[in-house]
Amino acid sequence: EQVLRGREMHWIRIDRYVMGDDAAPRYRFQPMTCQHCESAPCEQVCPVGATMHSAEGLNDMVYNRCIGTRYCADNCPFKVRRFNYFNFNKSIQADGAEVQRMRINPEVTVRHRGVMEKCTFCVQRIQAAKIPAKNAGRKLADGDVVPACAQTCPTQAITFGDLADPGSRIARLAKGGRAYTMLDELNIGSRTAYLAKVTNTNPAAEVHHG
Repeated sequence: EQVLRGREMHWIRIDRYVMGDDAAPRYRFQPMTCQHCESAPCEQVCPVGATMHSAEGLNDMVYNRCIGTRYCADNCPFKVRRFNYFNFNKSIQADGAEVQRMRINPEVTVRHRGVMEKCTFCVQRIQAAKIPAKNAGRKLADGDVVPACAQTCPTQAITFGDLADPGSRIARLAKGGRAYTMLDELNIGSRTAYLAKVTNTNPAAEVHHG
């Protein structure tokens, strides 16, 4: 309903690109979420510092500090932020709604009306993985942190890891020949990289495969 009103309500969206003949078009799909930019345009315009850089390179969102100016959404070139226009959690705040409150993830802050939301790569999962690693006296290993989007993707199209670790899977993918970043000409330093899809467009191959 809110999207039909022209409002951006995505945490993560799938952009669709059409190519080829109109009679038989081919589609390419690209997941679009917060790019966690090194020089993030959203951080520069927030008057209360609700969106800020962490020491780990994440573009964090402090929900209980946000005052709902929506400057960050206006300044985001990817348009991947979501604003709570209504109090969607009003039903769980009422008396006698203990059962309804149990369906809410206890590790995620419940946002109220007038707060901007965005993807933080499941920062609660990052913290949950760091605690046992610290207790064991070791650093986080590659694959210890799996955000919800990567966990639920049936084709494993999303990979998460430590770009500062040269031996991690994501570092090897990011340095590969197919890796590119979105809107690189803006010089915002996106940390989310994409891999170009390689297809064989030789007509003989299409005939071979029937």
